[in-house]
Amino acid sequence: MSAVLKQNYTLEEYFELDRSSDANFEYFNGEVFEMSGVLPNHAMIAMNLAEILNPAARKRNCRAFGANLRIKVPDLPPYRYPDLSVVCGETKFETIGGLECLTNPKMLVEVLSNSTASFDKGDKFKFYKSIESFDEYLLISQFEKLVTQYIRHNERFWLRGDFTEGETMRLTTLDFDLNVDEIYQGVVFAVPAGTEINE
Repeated sequence: MSAVLKQNYTLEEYFELDRSSDANFEYFNGEVFEMSGVLPNHAMIAMNLAEILNPAARKRNCRAFGANLRIKVPDLPPYRYPDLSVVCGETKFETIGGLECLTNPKMLVEVLSNSTASFDKGDKFKFYKSIESFDEYLLISQFEKLVTQYIRHNERFWLRGDFTEGETMRLTTLDFDLNVDEIYQGVVFAVPAGTEINE
C-alpha cells in the first residue's frame, strides 16, 4: 500500500474518491491508502488460487471473488479489499457510501506483501473476526512456499496450521484438499544474495 498525500479525509470524500477512481483505496482513521500494483508473484499466486478454488466452490454452492470486491468489516469500517474471498449460499450485500459491499464472506485470503504482512497477520485478522460469517483465513507468502491457515474453532479460539512445499491442507469452507505446490505453479522466487548457483 502507498499513502495518498492528502490527510484527514472525511468518509464522504473517501467514498467519492473510491467511486470515481479505477484504483482501489482503503480508509484508516481519516487516512486513505491506495492498494497499489502488486509484484508478479503476488498476482500469479492470486490467479492460481482463484483458478483452483472456483470449480470447488461451484460444487459447494459457493462463489470465489477477486481483489476488487469490497468486504464490509464491522470493526474496521467502512470496508476492505482482501485478495480473495469466498461466500457460500446466498450472497449478501450492503450499500455503503453508494458502493456495494459483501457482508457474509466465509473465507478470506491475503497474499502477503512486505508492506502489509504485519497488518494482515495481526490487526487486520482481529478486525476480520468481527464478520459473523467469517470462519477461515489463509495467509500466503509470495517469497517462499508457505501458507498459514486459520480455522474458527469457537467464538474465542482459532486453529492454526502452517503448510509448505509438498503439503496439502483441508479447506473446511469448501471441503476441499488444497496442495501448496499448486498455489505456487509458475512462481519463481528470487535467489538470495550471496547464494552460489551451480550450473
